[in-house]
Amino acid sequence: MNKVLVIDDDQAVLNYLNIFLLQTGAFDVTTLANSTRAYDLLKTNRYDLLLLDMDMPDVTGLDILKSIQENNIDVEPIVLTGVEDIELAVSAMKLGAVEYLVKPVDNERLLTLINTVLENRRSQKIIDQDVTVSSDLKFKDAFKDIVTQDEKLNKIFSVVEKMAQTDSSILIWGESGTGKELIARAVHKISKRSKGGSFVAVNAGTFANELFASEFFGHNQGAFTGASSNKRGFLEEADRGTLFLDEIGELGLPIQVKLLRVLQEGEFFRLGSTKNMKVDVRIIAATNKNLHEEIKKGNFRKDLFYRLNMNSVYLPPLRERKDDIPLLCMHFLKKFSLLNDKKIDKITDPAMRLLAHFDYPGNVRELMNIINSAVIVESTNEIRKKSLPHYFLEDSSVLADAGPLEMPLKTLEDVEKDHIKKILSYTGGNKTKASQILGISRVNLISKAKKYKLD
Repeated sequence: MNKVLVIDDDQAVLNYLNIFLLQTGAFDVTTLANSTRAYDLLKTNRYDLLLLDMDMPDVTGLDILKSIQENNIDVEPIVLTGVEDIELAVSAMKLGAVEYLVKPVDNERLLTLINTVLENRRSQKIIDQDVTVSSDLKFKDAFKDIVTQDEKLNKIFSVVEKMAQTDSSILIWGESGTGKELIARAVHKISKRSKGGSFVAVNAGTFANELFASEFFGHNQGAFTGASSNKRGFLEEADRGTLFLDEIGELGLPIQVKLLRVLQEGEFFRLGSTKNMKVDVRIIAATNKNLHEEIKKGNFRKDLFYRLNMNSVYLPPLRERKDDIPLLCMHFLKKFSLLNDKKIDKITDPAMRLLAHFDYPGNVRELMNIINSAVIVESTNEIRKKSLPHYFLEDSSVLADAGPLEMPLKTLEDVEKDHIKKILSYTGGNKTKASQILGISRVNLISKAKKYKLD
């Protein structure tokens, strides 16, 4: 039975929710009117769900959410309050609230939400059982979202733990879909910044350069046509926390100059403002490009590179850790079977052989999409070869059936070009769908299609 804690200074609300939830027969309910006791209750008891009011005397809802985050308390908080405040809602969500509801709330809607949150929690618990991160790690929990049994990757985690405890910039290298953001999140969780600051993730490849400045630095009212109010940028949102900049190689030179100033001085200007603003933020950057080559071409500043590359992490592609493929396949099979309400619990040997032979240019993200697609179309209790995507079967059959002398030798660029061409054909030229399968941004895909003359 799921254990629910309800915290509200209104006794009438507590009585109502207690009766409502007990009548379902699915919950063990504890109510609390005195919010000052919340810390002790949450630390000494295990709860699956927390229904939390915001506007309470002495200890507010935000105070309780901060405590949950700082002490890594395993509970799913839903804010249920009479205060309709967008800024408060954003703050609550940043501190881990899964939903923000304003009273009065329809009973059916609330019950549906509670069941959905608890089902997702149960699914995640099952999924987490697959994670086999090395027990030698001091902060093992920080890497719980990364599924691996690879010895080399576990050694990388050990180095990352040491980097995380400093406050220096980190540059993460690796192909698209290798888990660069997961490493950045692990760094934030381990660092002292997780206690009071947010983790903000930004993909530079998703913005045109002229839009990126506004989103990154923020803008003042009237800075440009359509700027009807002041807007905080990603930098301000990440103040006292960690800012993760993915696809850093896509940034234009003018933005690179401004980013360098942030790294050196912690200062920047909003668009349309002459006021110098300061932030305390740790920047973790990631790239799938060879930045040394980009520097030679004049596309990336050498001084910015050296500021970002104070610590460096390389994540190997999935083809270099193929022992992880069966583990990842079963991990994603469990996840998507639950999400799609199916009872698929195995992958046939022929299908697994194909999955194990494939080189995955899109890495783990591509494997995830392949399993998701197969689960959706599969009508039996096991993933069969014919359930796998057509483009995948074309490539993997060649790899699985051809002997070593029959396989043509190709450069990595040729392999990438052929793969992108097949994915674009599979999606009927839809670049949004193709980029999702490949695990890269749409802007990055357009750039590669232009490079390989696939338009």
